[in-house]
Amino acid sequence: MPWSAAQIKASLPAEALTRIEGLPWPKIGSGKVRELFDAGDALLIVATDRLSAFDVILPDGIPGKGILLTQLSLWWFARTSQLTPNHLLPNHDAEVAKRLKDYPQLLGRSMLVRKLRPLPVEAVVRGYLAGSGWKVYKQTGRLFDQNIPAGLRECEKLPQPIFTPTSKAQAGHDEPLTGTQCAALLGAQRYVEVRELSLKLYELGVREAARAGLLLADTKFEFGTDADGKLYLIDEVLTPDSSRYWPVDSYKPGTTPMAFDKQYVRDHLETLSWNKTPPGPHLPQEVIAQTQKRYLEAIDRLLK
Repeated sequence: MPWSAAQIKASLPAEALTRIEGLPWPKIGSGKVRELFDAGDALLIVATDRLSAFDVILPDGIPGKGILLTQLSLWWFARTSQLTPNHLLPNHDAEVAKRLKDYPQLLGRSMLVRKLRPLPVEAVVRGYLAGSGWKVYKQTGRLFDQNIPAGLRECEKLPQPIFTPTSKAQAGHDEPLTGTQCAALLGAQRYVEVRELSLKLYELGVREAARAGLLLADTKFEFGTDADGKLYLIDEVLTPDSSRYWPVDSYKPGTTPMAFDKQYVRDHLETLSWNKTPPGPHLPQEVIAQTQKRYLEAIDRLLK
């Protein structure tokens, strides 16, 4: 089971862990945040404290970010298991403790998962008009390929949640997919399955977030399949890195609410002359501290 908020806070390192070295398993992948190792019958996913913005990994991480993301994902995996199986190994916690007994610094930031085939799309669900969706709406009056009412304000709640999948780029930016394009990639039946399951998972997230005094504006899910074609929820789920959370008490349509994610970092970077290409600029200590504080507040609210 996931750690409590108190356990998470007590485990936060003083410095960000941005590199994973010295493990006995071969590394088979490295993302913006996570490192992937082949552990024989399973995959070991280790979440570092790296931080990316505008698809660039920044030179400074957020101490403990990988622990926060991993523990919150484990919390959500337990709650979403009523809707769909996930990629965690059976007896997950015991397996992690056993296999990482010589690497205690990695315990809170690691997951052991089934070897699955990831679907080539990110399953995005939007309940509010924000981020890239708002930019597209201002330009076209639509939400990507879908019609929505005219005259909506920034961050306004949509009439109903909308599924807006994207490609999964190996480098650069993910690109929006129409329903037709997504169905062509996944197959018509699988597309409907992923769309309907994503909407159900989003609604579960909305209910849990409301209990914590939060609005879940949007999120993305990732899925994989086993050799028999069975669908599993994979990667991370409903974390501040994959979701946009806003506090209910300060939400007002037409304004941009405070978010419990790295938007604080993006806002800082927008004030610089940086051209949003590597290498990224160093972050002031205050920006690092405030970003960590936002992640911790999300944990505090949700893991009550």
